[in-house]
Amino acid sequence: MIQAEGLAISDTILPVTKLTVTVITYNEGPHIVEALQSVSWADEIILVDSHSTDDTVEKARPHASRVEVRDWTGYGTQKNYAAALAAHDWILSVDADERVTPALAEEIQALLRAGPVATGYQISRVSNYLGQWIRSTDWYPDYHVRLYDRRAARWSEHTVHESIDCPGRVEHLRGEMLHYPYRNVSEHLAKIDRYTTLVAEQWSAEGRRSSAWRAIVYPRLAFLRNYVLRRGFRDGETGLMVSLLNSHYVFLKYVKLFEMQRVGQRAESTKGEGTRQKAR
Repeated sequence: MIQAEGLAISDTILPVTKLTVTVITYNEGPHIVEALQSVSWADEIILVDSHSTDDTVEKARPHASRVEVRDWTGYGTQKNYAAALAAHDWILSVDADERVTPALAEEIQALLRAGPVATGYQISRVSNYLGQWIRSTDWYPDYHVRLYDRRAARWSEHTVHESIDCPGRVEHLRGEMLHYPYRNVSEHLAKIDRYTTLVAEQWSAEGRRSSAWRAIVYPRLAFLRNYVLRRGFRDGETGLMVSLLNSHYVFLKYVKLFEMQRVGQRAESTKGEGTRQKAR
């Protein structure tokens, strides 16, 4: 208490909300040090690795509060596991190919000092592709809830394109994350192939259907959305390339789901034929 002219004035200071940063990794040696350095101001950094075969773990240990190595269980489940290890309830989830800018770091720290008023906060990402920052297409502003209270929110457990289920109030932060998604076009194509397989498998499990019509029409609509509606043309030739590759991603999702349907139909047909033969 401070006494001023006979009046008692409280000088109580509310505690600053503590923050844990979580990162999941697999063979992220080229990225991991810069990613962790960008969040070195956090109270704690938890890294969960999935048995990397490169030097990710060795590079991470000097920069992380705790490093755990465990079998891969999926993006959402792996991130929920990392959050469960945290000493603090407020979590900032960062991928190894992302960097928290100084402006975003200052904004988050000011928010924590004042006390969060929402359950989760969305943060936009700006991606670097072929040496150019892309501020158009489906890639921008690319808002995702990344700062959240684990007592009320958690990651969905979808096999791909996981997101945070946040039932409470959600607000936007002004700062951005820098995103370095692909080192080159070959890596981009490899990820497209892997992710579209996962999406098609998820859609198949959910009972969604594909057709030749969808495989023709939806990629073209995706290109128009990326290049025209979301102004990919403003990023010149690189914006055109991103728009084309994003439409290719859509094409592969529907083609792979179509393939799974055909394989399933043949299996059912073979099974039915076998049943008929036994009946004879």
